[in-house]
Amino acid sequence: MDTEALQAHRQEKDSFFKTSAYAPLTPDQQAAFDGLRYYAPNPDLDLLVTVERLPEAAPFQMETTSGDVQQYRRYGRFSFEVDGQSVALTIYSGAHGYFLPFADANAGGDTYGAGRYLEPESLGGDRFQVDFNLAYSPYCAYGPGWSCPITPAENRVPVAIRAGEMSPLGAWVGME
Repeated sequence: MDTEALQAHRQEKDSFFKTSAYAPLTPDQQAAFDGLRYYAPNPDLDLLVTVERLPEAAPFQMETTSGDVQQYRRYGRFSFEVDGQSVALTIYSGAHGYFLPFADANAGGDTYGAGRYLEPESLGGDRFQVDFNLAYSPYCAYGPGWSCPITPAENRVPVAIRAGEMSPLGAWVGME
């Protein structure tokens, strides 16, 4: 996604968080909300990848923050480099399409501690666009009452992926 389209996407999301009854914020939080925090656009982390398909396996039960489980399948793995370090992540498939939960070295600091999410775009032939500039914090980052998949161990990586949303600020989400 080019920088202009990315900025428009971010403005639209900020408007949704500020005004929508379907946003994960309470009315008091919305009143104080002045926008999400984002890393600067990073074109090096907008990737076209080919996944190595994983053998057809039994459903993968991903635990959620509320103690429930959601059903996924491990679709495939891909590798890439961040700041000269090799990283591998697994893409899952589920009822709503492809899903890429991940937690990086910034989790719990610059980014939400339980990780961030992406919905990789299938390009056919086991190729995907994985744009980390679109990485987002799950709704459970903004307050209680949400049930979010917990990033599996295989998608916790020791490098910083400096793209996408950053941690919400405690003052406007009522988490101080």
